[in-house]
Order: sequence, then structure tokens, then C-alpha cells
Amino acid sequence: MTLTFHWFLPTYGDSRYIVGGGHGLAAGAASGDRPATLGYLGQVARAAEEVGFVGALTPTGAWCEDAWLTTAPLVTTSERLKFLVAFRPGLLSPTLAAQMAATYQWHSGGRLLLNVVTGGEAHEQRAYGDFLDKPARYARTDEFLHVVRSLWKGDSVDFDGTHVQVEGARLGRVPDPVPPIYFGGSSPEAGRVAARHADVYLTWGEPPTAVAGKIAWIRGLAAEQERRIRFGIRLHVISRDTADEAWAQAGRLLSGISDEAIEQVQANLRRSESEGQRRMLDLHGGSAKGLRELEVAPNLWAGVGLVRGGAGTALVGSHEEIADRITEYAELGLDEFVLSGYPHLEEAYWFGEGVLPILRDRGLWTHPAGASTGAAPASVPFAAS
Repeated sequence: MTLTFHWFLPTYGDSRYIVGGGHGLAAGAASGDRPATLGYLGQVARAAEEVGFVGALTPTGAWCEDAWLTTAPLVTTSERLKFLVAFRPGLLSPTLAAQMAATYQWHSGGRLLLNVVTGGEAHEQRAYGDFLDKPARYARTDEFLHVVRSLWKGDSVDFDGTHVQVEGARLGRVPDPVPPIYFGGSSPEAGRVAARHADVYLTWGEPPTAVAGKIAWIRGLAAEQERRIRFGIRLHVISRDTADEAWAQAGRLLSGISDEAIEQVQANLRRSESEGQRRMLDLHGGSAKGLRELEVAPNLWAGVGLVRGGAGTALVGSHEEIADRITEYAELGLDEFVLSGYPHLEEAYWFGEGVLPILRDRGLWTHPAGASTGAAPASVPFAAS
């Protein structure tokens, strides 16, 4: 087994504290002490590439910069890092999306991965001019991906669906390689779409028992479609030389969260239509607690979700403990890990220099640049904290 690791590009700004924002929150809800300039994002991308991450997730929504336009210039500032571009099917035509993917692959040398986000918040979708309800949004995503995949095969497509209609659609260039589709969602509608179209099903960071249940659910739905799907998980991470240092850092992040910020963000998130968001909220209950009271499973901390929508949990512990937790998740059937941390530049090195060498020694990871290249030994110190 060889695991794949991706990092994250904070296209809303970065900080040494948790930056509020994320899934379903309003424009301007996220900001950081470090603006999301191309210069800074380029530093994060190069750091991720250097230590051994395969790709970098770039989010979508009113709270962050556009993922397509932000990552395109970063292709020239990195060498092999792939970009996991998140986008919403209802906001552009399937023919245009298929064409954009083909163009991206042509100019980047095949470095595009796609994270399809149906959209779980009616209020945010309406801001973009989309007034479908949640079941209809998933039905549209199903039709959209059917057309996109047909175009990527080089077919000429006529399609008259309930939500998507195209006539004589065809690409002048098909993407090479075809970008894999990453897809998440915890509702029944999401599961059916994932089973038909996803290459990688992503879950947010729930405790192992809950993740095992999701894997079994999606695997069963995919089997009905005679398909096999890979599985991944989206987590934050705080990894240090010792567990005490890691938990001290988590405590510092928690100390930077005000009760007012928690109340404001949680009120917004409670109106979410996303089943995955509801599951995140259930982990912490929506109110401030003591540091270790937010540990919802061994080394799994729900403090991030107090002020951030979407992925709201972090792996916290020593490098060895984090490697153990990743190994446990891998044994459940997870192949890919999409990680992040505050600030994203420094945390990429903490994880890359601390955890990845342990996983390499266990035979679970090799540097994507080649087996002879790898992150520095865990004993190499890193000055930032």
C-alpha cells in the first residue's frame, strides 16, 4: 500500500491562528494576517511539493478566491505539484467545464485534479443565481458529470436532461490524462452521485468508526454500478516532536477564538443543508469547551470546526501518534489524505519532515519525485512554532 497526501492552498488568507470561514459562509467571512497573494500561495505550493505532497486542494465558495484562476499561474511556480481544483457544476455549463479541464491539462502537463462540489447551502447558491433545492442540485450534478465524462471520451453529445441540455457538444481537445473526480457528501443523494461518477470519495475527518461506515456505504453503492472507488479524508493536522508540544499549539489556536466568533459562525452553519456539516457540528456541539474535551477520538480534535465550516477536525499529537492514526485510517480503506494546518507554510514542513519519514519507514509512503528523494529525518528541527 502506498498512500497519497495532498496539502491545501488557503486562498482566503493564512494566519498563525485559525482563520474563520469555509463551507457555506459568506463573502468576506474569511481573512488572515497573511493575504492570499500569488507570492505567498506559491511559497505554500513549493513547500508542499518539496516535502512530498502530490497535490493541493483549492477551495470554492464566496469566502475565497476562485480556484481555477488562482491555481493556473501557480503551475509555473512549481514543477510537479497537482492542483485539486474545487468547483460547482451549477455555475457553468458542462461543455465549458470539460473544455476548461482539457485546456488546464494541456498547459499544465496533466496536473489537474477536480473536486466537484454540488453545494449544500441554498443561501450561498442563490447568491450565485442558483435557485434549485438540494435534491435538484444533486440531480443536476449527476447529469452534468454524465455529459462531462462523455465529452472527455471524445464523444459528440446530445443530452436533454431535466437540468442539463446540450446539443452537438464536442471537444476540440480531450484532456490527457483525464482528471480524476473527487467527490464528497453524506446524504443519500450524494452517495448515489458518488457511486456513479467519483474516482475518489472524500469524507471530512470523522472518528474511525464513522469513517468505516461511510466507506462501506459508498463501496456498496459503487458495486451496484459495477464500479470501484478510492477513498480519501480531509483533515487539519498539528504534528510536533512531542504530544505536549502539539497539544500546546492546539491550545494556542483555541485561545485565539472568541465566544462571539463561535456564536456568529455556528449560527450561520446551523442553517446548512449539508449532512456532512451537520455531522461536523455534532462532534463539538457548537460551543466552546476545554481543550481536551474537544478530542472526539484519539488524537482527533474538533476545535477547528468552532469557527470554520466544512472540514472541522484536526489530528493532534506527536509525529509518531499522527503516523499511527493515519495508519489506522489507511487500514479502513483510505488511500488519500487531504491535509492542512495553520499556518499552511510552516505546518507543511512540520508534517512533511516529521510524519512522512515515519510512514516511509513503515512502507506506506514514497516521495512522488522518486524513492531516493524524501522528507528530512524527523530529528531535523524546524524553527517556527
